[in-house]
Amino acid sequence: MADILQILLSESFWAASLRIATPLIFGVMGALLCEKSGVLNLGIEGIFVAGAMAGWMAVWLGLGLWGGVLVAALTGAFFGLIHAILTVPLGLSQHVSGLGVTLFATSVSYFAYRTALPNVSSPPRIEPFRGLDIPVLSDLPFVGPVFFQQTALTWLALIMVGLVWYVLERTPLGVAIKAVGDNPDSVDAQGLSVYGLRMGAVVAGSALMALGGAFLTMSAFDAFFFGMVNGRGWICIALVIFASWKPGKALLGALLFGAFDALQVRLQTQVGAVVPGQVFLMAPYVLSIFALVIAARRAEYPRALLKPWFKGQR
Repeated sequence: MADILQILLSESFWAASLRIATPLIFGVMGALLCEKSGVLNLGIEGIFVAGAMAGWMAVWLGLGLWGGVLVAALTGAFFGLIHAILTVPLGLSQHVSGLGVTLFATSVSYFAYRTALPNVSSPPRIEPFRGLDIPVLSDLPFVGPVFFQQTALTWLALIMVGLVWYVLERTPLGVAIKAVGDNPDSVDAQGLSVYGLRMGAVVAGSALMALGGAFLTMSAFDAFFFGMVNGRGWICIALVIFASWKPGKALLGALLFGAFDALQVRLQTQVGAVVPGQVFLMAPYVLSIFALVIAARRAEYPRALLKPWFKGQR
């Protein structure tokens, strides 16, 4: 117990928790934006993979780190547009379309990687984002290592939380997005485009999801590996429910999962010889499921979520 308390009070633990949570923050904000408009986007796992590969490839080809971020976002927006066209004006199953996008985006990413690098046994390395190491602030006790030595993408993720909250809660656009996810008929009666709002939210949300993948290859690591996304997209879908579709709680959920993951890594090094490593690996997911079950019972979901809408029909 003393060892666990020592871990929980350490700067490195919380710095690692925030770092692990960063791709989840991007993903959960993107999923939340899609679902607030009434569209479930199960393409998130494939969009993560596509963003990771496209961003890394752009940097490897010489476009620069921020150029890679832009390419990743545009790649996510492209796959989001496919999902939006299939589910909004065409009204196809959001589950089937989302899973199809995941398979398509993942397959295209792996195919592009193998086509560009057919004879490479290990992926080429790039120069990733480095910790900002802000003078004076980074030297502050505890707060400095946890916040002010993170990479620019972690700060971008935190900024996106505030931006998504502000748009949804303080702007007419946000009111329209939430309304179209609850009662699209009322939005249509006001002369606004239900199709336009939903498709725009899905495209923007998918761009955010892709940035979660880009973080993995351009900040957490320095290369693209098969299987590196490792189910993070599905975790984001669960975290949206845990957060009751609220940006602040979504951030808390991502940080909570990051803390669980960082804790299991540290516990493995201490008692790994006694307890099988698989127990620690599954612990963050078990704890996340437990928290999800508790939170989901009180969740208020968008009432038009998963429901197709066609103009002129009631």
